[in-house]
Amino acid sequence: MSKETAGETAKEPVWMPVALSASIEPGTSAGAVINGAEIVVWRDSKGAAHVWEDRCPHRGMRMSFGFVRGDHIACLYHGWAYDTAGQCQYIPAHPDLEVPKTIKIPTYAVEERSGLIWTALADDADVAGVPDLGAVVPVRSLYADCSLEHALAVLGKAELPEAGSASAPASLEKLTANCWALTAGTTRLLVAAQTVGAAKTALHILIDDTGGKAAALRAPVARWAEALRGTLETAAPGALMAEVA
Repeated sequence: MSKETAGETAKEPVWMPVALSASIEPGTSAGAVINGAEIVVWRDSKGAAHVWEDRCPHRGMRMSFGFVRGDHIACLYHGWAYDTAGQCQYIPAHPDLEVPKTIKIPTYAVEERSGLIWTALADDADVAGVPDLGAVVPVRSLYADCSLEHALAVLGKAELPEAGSASAPASLEKLTANCWALTAGTTRLLVAAQTVGAAKTALHILIDDTGGKAAALRAPVARWAEALRGTLETAAPGALMAEVA
């Protein structure tokens, strides 16, 4: 997979969010897509997150369909097991075989910070490109059939719920590549955007918990996010109204 295919420049790989930290539990895996490139996000039993190409070199089976045992992930098809460096260490059909070093899955840089798992589709990247969002409360990951540009246009017209009051118009501010803040009064959301494809976008939504009161907003923001998905998939960007329970 080339950096150009993954939407990166040769000089500086672009960090992109691929999951909320809370959504990938120890010993589990999940498939994801960045600009059409299929990846697997998995967490070993010690809690470390890993991001690889989502393909077993043997028969091309998706590793996201596999199973995690300790610090290895095994392919569902024939059970080939790989260590955290992507190196195949065990082939059940040939238990005594010293596995060739050439049997290896491409691995990508990964950084976990502020409730998000980030990756750059390169084997190494400067973690300075990953934003520190401070204290946050995760809400949900939202997948919509629209471009990132359309999603940003909709967010720019959004209204956000505020605890104990009516919704209020929000302002959208870009923080870093692939991360924005959406603020209305005392409500501040962090929106980390994952470009799945030209017409599909994932938004990983968190609440800024600097004041320690974000937990009370989690339910109304979750309802707002569900309404947002419907708005994102309409033909034209429009204002998003929010209700506070």
